[in-house]
Amino acid sequence: MRILLVGAGGVGTAITRIAARRPFFDHMVVADYDLPRAEAAVAALGVRSDRFTPVRVDAADQAAVTTLLAEHRCDVLLNATDPRFVLPLFEAALAVGADYLDMAMSMSKPHPERPYEEVGVKLGDDQFAREREWAASGRLALVGMGVEPGLADVFARYAADDLFDEIDEIGIRDGANLTVDGYEFAPSFSIWTTIEECLNPPVVYERDRGWYTTEPFSEPEIFDFPEGIGPVECVNVEHEEVLLVPRWVNAGRVTFKYGLGEDFIGTLKTLHALGVDSTEPVTVRTDQGTARVSPRDVVAAVLPDPAELGDRMHGKTCAGTWVRGVKDGRPREVYLYHVVDNQWSMSEYGSQAVVWQTAVNPVIALELLANGAWKGTGVLGPEAFEPVPFMDLLVEFGSPWGMREH
Repeated sequence: MRILLVGAGGVGTAITRIAARRPFFDHMVVADYDLPRAEAAVAALGVRSDRFTPVRVDAADQAAVTTLLAEHRCDVLLNATDPRFVLPLFEAALAVGADYLDMAMSMSKPHPERPYEEVGVKLGDDQFAREREWAASGRLALVGMGVEPGLADVFARYAADDLFDEIDEIGIRDGANLTVDGYEFAPSFSIWTTIEECLNPPVVYERDRGWYTTEPFSEPEIFDFPEGIGPVECVNVEHEEVLLVPRWVNAGRVTFKYGLGEDFIGTLKTLHALGVDSTEPVTVRTDQGTARVSPRDVVAAVLPDPAELGDRMHGKTCAGTWVRGVKDGRPREVYLYHVVDNQWSMSEYGSQAVVWQTAVNPVIALELLANGAWKGTGVLGPEAFEPVPFMDLLVEFGSPWGMREH
């Protein structure tokens, strides 16, 4: 297997460090708009860098990505960029006849008249609209294959297959007790993506109603996270699992709630009130004249790079899937989860916990595709595949999953 990895930020760099220890692929091309960043990701691998080549590419330039895929004879494109670049990368892979994986799906557009009641363009709609072309090509686009979405969806399929006869509700619940020394506000993941998912109308699925939306940060609840993290207030956030799980798993209700915290929510609301969450360029006067910049890109530029916060971070992050239903005629409730301690991920891989937890999952998926344990064509989510091989390999990677009965 020859892989084109597009994006050498925090998650992309963590992918290289995890993949370098596995023998399933022949070569990985590490591409980024910032060539020195791609070169640094490869150089950090030391003696393990012989299967990696750094190159420069603009992820928005579909033709350039297509050329790169062909030039390096890559079988698969792994997208580690933010959601703005999903579609050009997705289309480039299809054009050249390569498989495709991403960790975040094509972007949504709120309903023009009733944004907090009805869905507009949903996350991933633009990708699933190309299902026929992907199936006809005989290639696979595996979408939403990070941790959330990704591992959380694998957990949902496992619950449906092995733990329940009927499922009333599936709720993805994400929480952490991470702190960052020296910063009052320092997101542990891309602020561009965080703003996008947290300020868009959250989507909820109900079997009898289908998909609908609510106000951002709605339906707060206290969820008790395992392994010492403890109770965290979680709120509705737009996320891909709610759009993916119902396509393959029969559940009465599906939600995604994120443990953001009062201060984090307050900061996001302030960014929105000031209009600096916008992606539309504005004209800014400088000493050199004027420039057109996106306010959200300015916010991202002034905040610390999440990939560089690991030495200042303390605590654990938890991603998981809470399921309520019936097994053998009796009510059952479980939480399937995956916890990463920042001290462990930093000492073992040199990557902070949140980006490492995201990065390990596409590497596992690629290995399963390479060894034939996972097979498929068309546009598919993680729920479309057998979950046990994935969960077993996660344990082999040294980061086991857990299950708590409620």
